[in-house]
Parts: sequence; structure tokens; C-alpha cells
Amino acid sequence: MTIPIEELIQWPEGKTLEFKRELTSSKNILKTLVAFANSAGGMLVVGVDDKCRTVYGVSEPLDEEERICSLIADGIEPRLVPNVELIPIEGRTLLAIEVYPSGSRPHRLKSEGAEGVYVRLGSTNRRADIALVEELRRSASGAGFDESPMESLDADAIDLDAANKAFSGLRKLDEQALLTLRLLVRSQGRLVPTTGGVLLFGKNRDVQFPDAWIQCGRFEGKTKNVILDHTEIHDHLPSAIEHAMEFTRKHSLRGADLSGVRRKDVWSIPQGILREAIINAVVHADYSQAGSPLRLAIYDDRIEVDNPGMLLPGLTLDDVRQGVSKLRNRVVGRVFRELGLIEQWGSGVRRMFDEAESLGLAAPEIIEGAMGMRVIVHLAEPLRVAVPTPQVTPQVTPQVTPQVTPQVGKLISRHRGEQSRSELMRLVGLRDRMHFSRDYLQPALNAGLIEMTIPEKPNSRMQKYRLTEVGRAVASGEPRPTR
Repeated sequence: MTIPIEELIQWPEGKTLEFKRELTSSKNILKTLVAFANSAGGMLVVGVDDKCRTVYGVSEPLDEEERICSLIADGIEPRLVPNVELIPIEGRTLLAIEVYPSGSRPHRLKSEGAEGVYVRLGSTNRRADIALVEELRRSASGAGFDESPMESLDADAIDLDAANKAFSGLRKLDEQALLTLRLLVRSQGRLVPTTGGVLLFGKNRDVQFPDAWIQCGRFEGKTKNVILDHTEIHDHLPSAIEHAMEFTRKHSLRGADLSGVRRKDVWSIPQGILREAIINAVVHADYSQAGSPLRLAIYDDRIEVDNPGMLLPGLTLDDVRQGVSKLRNRVVGRVFRELGLIEQWGSGVRRMFDEAESLGLAAPEIIEGAMGMRVIVHLAEPLRVAVPTPQVTPQVTPQVTPQVTPQVGKLISRHRGEQSRSELMRLVGLRDRMHFSRDYLQPALNAGLIEMTIPEKPNSRMQKYRLTEVGRAVASGEPRPTR
């Protein structure tokens, strides 16, 4: 142990440190050691009160050392070999068990079988679900989720038009380039897309990965009680970044810095910091998780960017803040680097902190939660919500009918009552969820022609849509209602 024990016992418990007064509950102790081995390693110190940090020591040090070694050997599989040490302090003896990140993960409690896999989340131990167990196996073997071939698909599952548009002016995407970028791989004598290739440029990526999209929301105040605006971004991942930024600019005020030779736009939402946070979320998201899209939430005082997926084994939050990075999605990361969206692994996080400091903002917060990661970007001043001035003149002023595209016109002309997304897609004869959202549903929502029946829960499985008063008037060909 390189850190003096007098200093160590003053540290707070966390992802890599835990204190126990005595070896009473062997199962909980083994859970902690398993979680350390499956996560970033850590140290368990026995003989110290975890709350007041009073040093009690262990009564029979040699016997307790032998006992813990036997518990580990009999209770954990695959075999775990930690460093067990007796440490003198204040005339007493502590028992320290130091566990390193294991290359044999996932480790588990023998008594719980397949369900005995735990990981460390903050200062707690969390049982790993099936998806997380697979993630632990992949990380131990060095395999990336997005590098795996999707053998049920053919090479034409990749939207080459979208890929070529993204790489326009950078490189020509011939077969060799697609193989080099690992958008395609050879498997059983034929070309098939990788998981990353479909995530990036899949023609039907919403079918293969229905949760690989970005949910954006603007909320009133500091909670999610009132939603003012929202959108769903189902575009290919490279273009989704800019569309997410467009949503933030829509809700950001722009000023001008005239102190230099040239005018410089200044946004109330720090664009550079937020862009790095969104790119980082897209590149490091765990797309194997079901039911967890990426989320961008704008509040009056902050922006929150969430992505599914805990830190990869071996990483701590301190590592991330210092710019240490492990790439979960190598195909996505490689393509983003070639497109100039990222420079080098981990540099984006450092740029976020540096820009916040240069702007006089509070440092961004990076939080590891039970389902994934969250970055919180604090604002210098609260965002203001534009409130329309009511029309008080007795004269009724005609209002302009919103512009209606043929797709939106087709949707609202066939819309009846309250209908779900799938019902609306059948009405207009579409199966592609992304196409429907981009060209039909979202424009109709933005124009105020249709509305959600549960606006406070935009992704509820019970969500339905209905025509607004304006939508009914436009669908019937009548003049738009006025106030």
C-alpha cells in the first residue's frame, strides 16, 4: 500500500474504498471484493468505523487474515487473488484487502451462481444485469460491442448515400475504406455490417437499435414538471450531433462580443462545452442496453446530458476528469475522429473544464448513476422563457396559416381522434420510424398542428397524438382560428 494509512482513513468511501468495523457479514464483504474486481479495483479496510472513522483494529489479526483468505478462495469465482495486508496504527492492527481490476471478470459469488455478479457504483455494490455481465466479458476479452458482425444482415444494410455525404471531401468510401473503418467486415465468405456500422449509417437502424436516438427536452424551471418543448432525433449518429446542437441554440439567447477586431457571437448556453458533452455521450453510450436513449434536458439553470452505460472497468470519475479514456465503441469513435468530431480520446472532457474556467462558469459535473453517465453543464445566468404577449385589441387580426408540407398535409388529413405513433405510421403507409418522425410527426408537432395526449411523458408507451384546433382547421381547409 503506497498511501499512508493515517491519510487513507480520512478519505471518503467511494468507488475504490470501503471501511468495515469488523468481519461480521462475510457475504457483504465478498460482494464488495467482487464489485471492486469487476470495476476499477479498490481497497477494503477492516477495523475502522465507516462513519466516525474511529480505529478499533481487529482482535486476532493473524486468524482474521487467514479467515478472509479462506472466504475469498471458497466464495468467489473465478479465482480472485487480492493483496491482503496487516497494518499497525495507534497500537492496533488493521486488515486491508486490496483488489486490482481483474482480467478474469466477471467475478461472482459462488453462492448466488449466475446472479452473483456485482459492480461498484459510488460507495455501493450493484447487482449486474445480463447486459452489464456481457459488457464485463467483452471488456475483459478486449472485444468492442460495436465491432461485432451482424451476420443476419447484408452489406446493403449500410446507407452508403448517408455515409458518403458524411465523408464528402475527406475520403471515398470504396469497399476497402468500409472495411478499414470497420463499417463492414468479412464473415463466412461474405460482407456483413458491424454493429457500429449499423449504429452509424444503418438504413433501418431504428429497427435494429430502437433506443439509439437522442431525446431532447426544454423544461420550465429546475424540474421536469413542465415541458415547454421537445424533439426526438433519430438521424444517423454523425448528423444527430448537429441536430442536437440546433435544439440547444433554439432555446439559447445570442449576444455579441465586440471587444475584439471581429464580432464574436456569445450564447447563453455555452456551445463548445455542450457540444463536447453530447459527442462524448454518443461515443461512449452503451447501445446494448434496452430502453435507454440518450437524453438532453435543458432547464433554466443547467443542461443535463445522459447516456446509458456505466464507466468501463478500470476507470474512475477522477480518471475521466483528468482526461483518461477507454473507448467503449471503437467503430463509432474511429469514424467520429475521421470526421473531425473528436481529436483524441479523452481530450473533449478536458476542453469542457478548460472552457468552463475561461468563461467563469462552474465546472461541469460528471456523475455515474445506476443506468449510465450524466454530465451537468451549469449556466452563468438563468435562461428566460419567452412568454407571448396576449392580443388585447378588440380588432381581430388575421393570422398566417402555418406552412404545411405534403407529408404533414397527408398526416393531418387522415388523422382522426387520438392515435398512437404506430397507428399514424400505418395511416400514411410508412414502416421507417426515423423517416416518419423526421418528415411527418415532428414537423406537425413543431407547427402546432398536432399535440401529445401525455406531453409531460413524451416517451410513454401510452402516448397518443391528436389534432389541435389549428390542425383541425388546416385539415378541413378553414381559416386558422384567431384569438
